[in-house]
Amino acid sequence: MNERTPPAIVIIGSGFAGLGMAIRLRQQGFHDFVVLEKSEALGGTWHDNTYPGCACDVPSHMYSYSFELNPGWSRMFAPQPEIRAYMEATADKHRVRDHIRFGASVDSMEWDDATGRWNVTLAGGEVLRPKAVVTGIGALHIPSFPDLPGIERFQGAAFHSAEWDHGTDLTGKRVAVIGTGASAIQFVPQVAKKAAKLVLFQRTAPWIQPKPDRAIPAPVRTLFEKVPGAARAFRAGIYWALEARAVSFAVSPSLSGPMKKLALSHLNKQIADPELRAKVTPDYTIGCKRVLLSNDYYPALTRDNVELDTSGVAEVREHSIVTEDGVEHEVDVIIYGTGFKVTDALAEMRVTGRGGVKIQEVWADGIEAHHGTTVERMPNFFMLLGPNTGLGHNSVVFMIEVQIEHVLSCLRLLQERGMDAIEPRPGAVRTFNDRMHRRLRRAVWNEGGCQSWYLDEHGVNRTLWPGFTFEFWASSRKAKEDEYILSR
Repeated sequence: MNERTPPAIVIIGSGFAGLGMAIRLRQQGFHDFVVLEKSEALGGTWHDNTYPGCACDVPSHMYSYSFELNPGWSRMFAPQPEIRAYMEATADKHRVRDHIRFGASVDSMEWDDATGRWNVTLAGGEVLRPKAVVTGIGALHIPSFPDLPGIERFQGAAFHSAEWDHGTDLTGKRVAVIGTGASAIQFVPQVAKKAAKLVLFQRTAPWIQPKPDRAIPAPVRTLFEKVPGAARAFRAGIYWALEARAVSFAVSPSLSGPMKKLALSHLNKQIADPELRAKVTPDYTIGCKRVLLSNDYYPALTRDNVELDTSGVAEVREHSIVTEDGVEHEVDVIIYGTGFKVTDALAEMRVTGRGGVKIQEVWADGIEAHHGTTVERMPNFFMLLGPNTGLGHNSVVFMIEVQIEHVLSCLRLLQERGMDAIEPRPGAVRTFNDRMHRRLRRAVWNEGGCQSWYLDEHGVNRTLWPGFTFEFWASSRKAKEDEYILSR
C-alpha cells in the first residue's frame, strides 16, 4: 500500500466491525483501503478489556464471522484471550494486517464539496483524503465513570474495568467495586478470591440467568473440523435458540414469563439468605436492562469477605467510600464497573458533511441513521454498529455482517452508475426511523420500568434494534437505490 497516494476508503477501528469490513472489501476486489487503529494492536473491545474473568456472553460459535467459522473454540463461551487470538488469526488468514495503521487516532472528518473527498485528520496532524469513510468504532470504548463527589481525592489505586491495572496486586487488599453490570459480574468472583475484603456497591440489581458454559470436548471439535457442515449446523441451532429470546423483548414484555422464571430459579438456588436475596432481586421487567449470564456471581456474594451495599454512594474520600446512610468503608482500591458512554461515543464524533453541516446538527433531534448505517448530508460515510443496531438477545457480529453487505452494495451502486457520492434521502431516513421507533416505544426497554444505557437523555432508545435479527437482515443487507441520492 503506497502511503503517498490517498486510499480510496478509510476504515476506523480494527474490532469485529472494522476487521470484517476490511476482509469483505478484499474479498469483493476492493484493495485500496487503510484501517486506522488508535491502539497498538487489533481487536477493539477485545484488546481493551483484559480484566480477570473477561469472556463473551454470546456462544462462541455465534460470536464469530459467518465466513470464518472456528471449529476449535475451547468452550461454549470463549474467554477474551481466545477471542483476541481468533481475530488475530482471521486478520492474518485474510491478509488485511498490512492494511492496518496502528497508533493512528482520528481527530476529525470533514467532507470537501469541491474535491468530493473526505479530509480525515489524525491526532498528529496528518490528513488522509479518501473517497469514503467507514467507522467501526463500536459503542463500548469510552469508559463511563460515576459522577461522585470527591472521586479525584482518593489516594489508593483506582481504575475502570476496561482499563484494568494489572500492576495492582489485589491480594489481601480492601477492594471497592462500584457497579454491577456485565463486566462486574465477570470480574467480581475473581477479585473476591484474592481480596481480604470486597465491598460491592449496587445501584440496580441485574437480572441474571445461568450461563450454559462448558468445555467443548476434543472429539466434538474434531467433528466440527472434519465433517462438512457440522459447525455451520451447530451455529444455526444456536442462532435460532437465541433468536427466540427476542419474543419477550420486542413482541411483548408480557411474554417474558419463562425468562423471568429461569432467572428467579437460578437466584433462589444460589442464595439462601433471604436478606441478600431481597437485595439482588430486580424490581423491573426482565430484559429492560441487559440480561446477564453467570454461574459464579451469586456464590461470590455469599462469601464471608464480600459485602453487598445497596444504600448508594454519597462521596469518595482519601481512603474510603461513604454511603448515603453515613457508613464509611475504608478501602485500598476502587474498581469502576460502570460501563461505557454508549450514545456519547456517536454523539461526540467530529464529523462535518456536505455544505459544512456538523453531524450534531443533523442529529439535533436525536441520533439516527438509515438502516443504522448511513446519515443524510454525509456522502460516502458509513457507520458499522451505528444507532439502533445493538442487540439484547443475539450476536452483534451478525448485525455487523449485515451492515457490511449494505456498505458493499452502496459502493457497487456507485461503480455501476458511474457516480462519485452516495447519501440517504432524508425522507427515507425519516420513514425507516419512524417505523422503528414506533416498535421501540412498546418494547420492554421503554416499558420495563428501568433506566438503562440503551436510552439517551430524552429516554429514547438509540441503541437497540427492536425486532428479530432476520428482519434486519431482510430489510438492510442491500441498499435500495430509490432510498439514496447518487451524485457526481
